[in-house]
Amino acid sequence: MAQDSAPQAPAAPATPARTLLPLILPALVVGVAASLLLLGVSAAAEALQDVLWQTLPDALGVGRYSVLWMLVMLTATGVAVGLVVWKVPGHAGPDPATTGLDAPVLPIVVLPGLLLATALMLAGGPSLGPENPIIAVNVGLAFWVGRRYLPRAPGSLWPVLAEAGTIGALFGTPVAAALVISEALAGRQVRGALWDNVFAPLMAAAAGAMTTALLDEPTFDLGLPAFDHPGWSDLLAALVIASVSAVLGMAAVYAFPHVHAAFAKLRHPMLMLPVGGFVLGLLGALGGHLTLFKGLEEVGELAADPDGWSAGEFATMAVVKLAALIVAACCGFRGGRIFPAVFVGVALGLCAHALVPGVHPSLAVSAGVLGVLLAITRQGWVSLFTAAVLVSSPAILALLCIASLPAWLLVTGRAQMQLREDGTPVR
Repeated sequence: MAQDSAPQAPAAPATPARTLLPLILPALVVGVAASLLLLGVSAAAEALQDVLWQTLPDALGVGRYSVLWMLVMLTATGVAVGLVVWKVPGHAGPDPATTGLDAPVLPIVVLPGLLLATALMLAGGPSLGPENPIIAVNVGLAFWVGRRYLPRAPGSLWPVLAEAGTIGALFGTPVAAALVISEALAGRQVRGALWDNVFAPLMAAAAGAMTTALLDEPTFDLGLPAFDHPGWSDLLAALVIASVSAVLGMAAVYAFPHVHAAFAKLRHPMLMLPVGGFVLGLLGALGGHLTLFKGLEEVGELAADPDGWSAGEFATMAVVKLAALIVAACCGFRGGRIFPAVFVGVALGLCAHALVPGVHPSLAVSAGVLGVLLAITRQGWVSLFTAAVLVSSPAILALLCIASLPAWLLVTGRAQMQLREDGTPVR
């Protein structure tokens, strides 16, 4: 009987339990701290948002979301964040157009300004989420504290724990962090078994998720009608909606470096950010107040009444939100792109449902979110997870996995929505 003579790669040695056990306490501490910082910044931003968008306009007798107030508030937010970027030590970190979820370790002096700029952005209305800057702050803090009080631990441990803890806190579940870490490890040469490498990050993610769940009770389920029995027409709808959404997302990706270059010509944050804020105000006037802010609460309003807007109105909100995301990230506002991209995908899905009422709204929304996230994040597992968790219908998973294949072919190997220092897109 012929035998394969090709040499077999030796199996990776398992990490002893005595090596993993000491990681549990640091992972728990980092995960809880990451969640507390996220919740603290979010609470402060929400309190300021209530003042800026409710108390103040009511006191002045101005409509809360009138065109005038949107222009004033978003321009003023640009001025406030511009002052932080200009004057605060560390200048609120690197250009946000050059950063992603995998944050570098920033000097400790940068972190207060980055936190302040993020809180002002979240309260003021630009279309960005908290994920990128909060991950960067948690990574910097964890590295600084870890190296100071546990100098014998490897320096590479702290950024991984902080990133995992923050992602777990953001999504309210460690599954998202496990998927991100597994996807990152797939592109690296790592020692040991997969579960040995994700043991401590998964512990940090679980601690962050549990802390968020206990203190804030987050939910991503949009409460759309349940989807139970997929058919051939559902498969076709998922394929078409995910692919169209991916194409629209790629249009934004290709526009990204050009918009960034246009704002870069202004050269100074006190020009770039106020001008960007004014443009965001104009976009808000065009798309309505639901296209402001990070988009998570606004998505709930859309899903609460999926038949409450026409297909044209859903399409307008999707395009405006996508344009606002590009402008906000390119002019210098500190923030992430996942949550506004979710809004875009939900609006596109509901647009498809409005155009073809036979398309189930849960299927349309999940496929729309999947396509947009694949284009903008290039994170396959996170895109699938987010699309699925929004509708909480297990029957959709198989359709989403199939729909992700043509959508992935449309985006893979192409430019990403992240720039290098010289302004060229990452591939």
